Amino acid sequence: MTSSRLRHLKAFDDTNAGVKGLVDAGVTTLPSFFHHPPENLPKPVDTSRKSPHEQAGGNFTIPVIDLAGATTPDQPRRAEVVGEVLAAARKVGFFQVVNHGVPEGAMSGMLAAVRGFNEEPVEVKRAYYTRDYARSVRYHCNMDLFRAPAAKWRDTVYMDMAPNEPAPEETPAALRGIAAQYTRQVKRLGSTLLELLSEALGVRSGYLEQEAGCLDGILVGGHYYPACPEPHLTMGATMHSDHSFITVLLQDGVGSGALQVLVQENEEEEEGRWIDVHAVPGALVVNIGDFLQLISNGRFKSVQHRVVSKKEGPRVSVACFFQTCGEAASTRVCAPIVSNDDGTPPLYRSATVEELLVSFRDKNGRSALDRFRL
Repeated sequence: MTSSRLRHLKAFDDTNAGVKGLVDAGVTTLPSFFHHPPENLPKPVDTSRKSPHEQAGGNFTIPVIDLAGATTPDQPRRAEVVGEVLAAARKVGFFQVVNHGVPEGAMSGMLAAVRGFNEEPVEVKRAYYTRDYARSVRYHCNMDLFRAPAAKWRDTVYMDMAPNEPAPEETPAALRGIAAQYTRQVKRLGSTLLELLSEALGVRSGYLEQEAGCLDGILVGGHYYPACPEPHLTMGATMHSDHSFITVLLQDGVGSGALQVLVQENEEEEEGRWIDVHAVPGALVVNIGDFLQLISNGRFKSVQHRVVSKKEGPRVSVACFFQTCGEAASTRVCAPIVSNDDGTPPLYRSATVEELLVSFRDKNGRSALDRFRL
């Protein structure tokens, strides 16, 4: 990194105002450290050479699974939903769920709280501006601001919400109460999802929650993507996979198609295609994380995804990352479940969550599972 770039990054970071501060200052051109190389940006679509079918992205959409009538093992639709979850986790790694039991009031309240916090005066937010993992509430513009090749057009407030919630005095007033309420609801949903995923793997319904520890901890990330004056030059989130067991995402309807997933519909597709994950009213987005791809021995996919910058904004999303946190990460071991049915040997070596997290950070968010392949 050049001394000039470092100086500009530090001056920006010292404002503690993030990209919201740039928008409030009325910037119309992005600082150069937000510029991403062309190969990392979405390719312009030449619609004049594409059929209407191709312009629409073909027939492929992210699966939407209705959980009604499938939340307890003895319900008649349970087996059907397990099959739908298995197909989505195996082929796409992403799906949306409706009738999931998280109240609409909690969802809308959480989105409003994240937006409200980010739109507080800088003087209020400054107390939480940090990249110190020891702090249970961390607000900043890009965790990897000083390491990544280019900055992302996004501010985030992270909260370690499980196994222990932050004390009320540690939580911003805008998020106090609602963050804990929302997380408890999503944790309940997470337990149901882990049961379905366990059954999809052919193990008992409590395996992923109890033996594998997939419900040990929850990290909540409230993302704020302001309207971008030059969206063709930057990204809201670069291509990455999640360092989690599963992630449950709540997104508003602003900037439709901002979240994109890299999908390979068949083995002949070498590069895959970017598919928009449109907001479905009342739905939550679920994706498989790297930890669960390892535990499933590759039967479930942790896929690359990204967030495209938009002229529209602000866009708000709330991600609940199910992962082991704190000191427990050094002892929680992720080990592949080997199926006796298909004779597939272990594809990965066992690893602690801490090893996986270190590898993830070294890769700047890209999947680090290759390091653990046998």
